[in-house]
Amino acid sequence: MPGPLKPDTLLALDRAHVWHPYGPMPGAEPPLVVASASGVRLTLAEPAWGRTELVDGMASWWSAIHGYNHPVLNAAVRDQLERMSHVMFGGLTHEPAVRLAKRLVDITPQPLQHVFLADSGSVSVEVAIKMCLQHWRSAGRPRKQRLLTWRGGYHGDTWHPMSVCDPDGGMHRLWSGVLPAQVFADAPPTGFDAEPDPAYARELTALIERHADELAAVIVEPVVQNAGGMRFHSPAYLRALREACDAHDVLLVFDEIATGFGRTGVLFAAEHAGVCPDVMCVGKALTGGYLTMAAALCTPRVAEGISRGEVPVLAHGPTFMGNPLAAAVSDASIGLLLAGDWHAEVARVEGALRGGLAEAARLPGVREARVLGAIGVIQLDHEVDMAAATRAAVGEGVWLRPFRDLIYTMPPYVTNDADLARICAAALAAARAG
Repeated sequence: MPGPLKPDTLLALDRAHVWHPYGPMPGAEPPLVVASASGVRLTLAEPAWGRTELVDGMASWWSAIHGYNHPVLNAAVRDQLERMSHVMFGGLTHEPAVRLAKRLVDITPQPLQHVFLADSGSVSVEVAIKMCLQHWRSAGRPRKQRLLTWRGGYHGDTWHPMSVCDPDGGMHRLWSGVLPAQVFADAPPTGFDAEPDPAYARELTALIERHADELAAVIVEPVVQNAGGMRFHSPAYLRALREACDAHDVLLVFDEIATGFGRTGVLFAAEHAGVCPDVMCVGKALTGGYLTMAAALCTPRVAEGISRGEVPVLAHGPTFMGNPLAAAVSDASIGLLLAGDWHAEVARVEGALRGGLAEAARLPGVREARVLGAIGVIQLDHEVDMAAATRAAVGEGVWLRPFRDLIYTMPPYVTNDADLARICAAALAAARAG
């Protein structure tokens, strides 16, 4: 077996062959080479701006909630690997997938009862949309095929999810005129604790009523609009959506891929509103950051509606659906979360971020600093200089990934107070530099 590549060789090959997310080919900036990761730290293969070790303030795009190289999750993967790494899910089943499905049903809002295991968050949104469209086709109402959402959202990079991302300011505006034309409400007024605006709630209701005959579903990110702008909104608008969807025979989908598993201070963001969607998507933290897996859960109403149709099956079946390794580590990750005092840990992270980022509001060029659960955001009044902001954060010994006008952090829940202070210092340095 060949030995490890030297960092300069690896970077040269990376530049020649590897296309990184949301970047040109070849890349404009060389990536940092990670040699290993443990706890909340990334070890670099060679120094970057004087640092060889970085505290990960991103939890690998919000997924590694327990940190890296966790002994419980490592053991779950090793144990399953000795049994089988994969087997097709068509006509077969296995214990890890069944255990995971039961676990998800037990912890998500009722009456979500049925679980479709998908390869990724985007694919789970595709599946959720397909469920809704097929439900109405099976009910003899094929005209109900459009989706309603609000501006400022983000639901993934595959086809139908792109159509319900923000059509103007979002990263998928390139595909305007090609994607299916959906119905967009204005973005919800900002502020998790802000007094809800009755006029906005009426606007949502009126829009759903006006388009009810053609709407299959409303799909939104509950409480936090994540990659579309890291905006927080009142849970009251989720209740308004639930009431309007019930009144006008429209399904409701919550995309909890980023917000699920405790990130906003409750296990699922829907709990802030006390409502249950007809379909819920989960992902990211599902596997604790170990492998790719997501799920779309639905109510009996949705599943039975599809089953009564002319085509009584959901025609979707990824090759690696229900992958045993991913299912086993997902079940272990959820078990690890529930066995600990995750609520107190997230509250601790929230308190540290509130205190540590408070100074940001006084910095020139900063529009707002906001925190909810284990999410901290500094919003600038200009587009962030990503290279300068990244360099400043790394100089403080922290990995952050700014975008648009935002410098933000979603750290692992296990991050200790000293490392949270370091993350906040890095975010402030990035704000000054960016």
